Amino acid sequence: MPLDFSNDSHRRFNILTGEWILVSPHRTKRPWQGKVESLSPDRRPSYDPNCYLCPGNTRANGDQTPAYTDTYVFDNDFGALLAGTAPHVYQKGLLQAQGEPGICRVLCFSPDHSLTLPEMPVSAIERVVDLWQKEYLELGAQPFINHVQIFENKGAVMGCSNPHPHGQIWAQRSIPQEAAKKSTRQLAYWEENRRSLLLDYLEQELEEPVRLVTENAYFAALVPFWAVWPYEAMIIPRRHFQHIGQLTAEEKTAFAAILKDLTQRYDRLFGTSFPYSSGIHQSPTDGLEHPEWHFHMAFYPPLLRSATVRKFMVGYEMFGEPQRDITAEMAAEKLRNLS
Repeated sequence: MPLDFSNDSHRRFNILTGEWILVSPHRTKRPWQGKVESLSPDRRPSYDPNCYLCPGNTRANGDQTPAYTDTYVFDNDFGALLAGTAPHVYQKGLLQAQGEPGICRVLCFSPDHSLTLPEMPVSAIERVVDLWQKEYLELGAQPFINHVQIFENKGAVMGCSNPHPHGQIWAQRSIPQEAAKKSTRQLAYWEENRRSLLLDYLEQELEEPVRLVTENAYFAALVPFWAVWPYEAMIIPRRHFQHIGQLTAEEKTAFAAILKDLTQRYDRLFGTSFPYSSGIHQSPTDGLEHPEWHFHMAFYPPLLRSATVRKFMVGYEMFGEPQRDITAEMAAEKLRNLS
């Protein structure tokens, strides 16, 4: 009998990391006593005098945020990485450590405290993309920066300490583990096939678009075959390029448009401002060309059955491997059917 993705427990392989995930679709039929409900809208003012990120306000360290009228970026007052750290190595027996210099920045998407990314017009999201491009290129040009991680934590359940629309950049000397795994897998595929791993994957997904959520002329948003989070999604460009600095003007507009499209679908899924962590994965900034790298953006949202029921990584997932009940195909269908 062939494998039935809708009923059979099975494992799926992540081509980007070399890791596996357990999928248990039959568990969606088990009794559920939790509520399925929407939360009341989060009504915030356009300006909050107590918000550190609103224009003109004083931040926690005493610095004043300027009266900005568009996007705004500054060095994180409490960054996890410090530029002055020396890369000294410590080794004693089995214990190893090394200093990790870097730069952490905060990127305000809008001066309007009440907005989230899906509520911003495409033209305003384009200006966010402009800022991502500028920061990737400028930070990556510094000789001690070999990796630039652009990300956003949206919502209190994702650890976001300030609701003002913003994201972060952590730029550092080392290639962090998730990016390093993707580098290894993409390079191996490139050396064997002289083609982009993600481009070939996208072509296969578009032939049978059961995991496709939305698309435009330049990008596709889909639930990856190996997705871990219930409504995980990935935005993949149809053209093979390595980093955000290589977007054409048309691609930049299309990227902003599909960002808005996908995140609006998230908000409509459970009638709430949908929490997620999103991040851009792109080539390192170590001075090499990296033809194997294919730019992409991933979204990891935790909500499972409603606006108040979330997925936790516990038990087997902490000691075995990730597991999910809702298949990637089920999740994609729900998101795809939202207008």
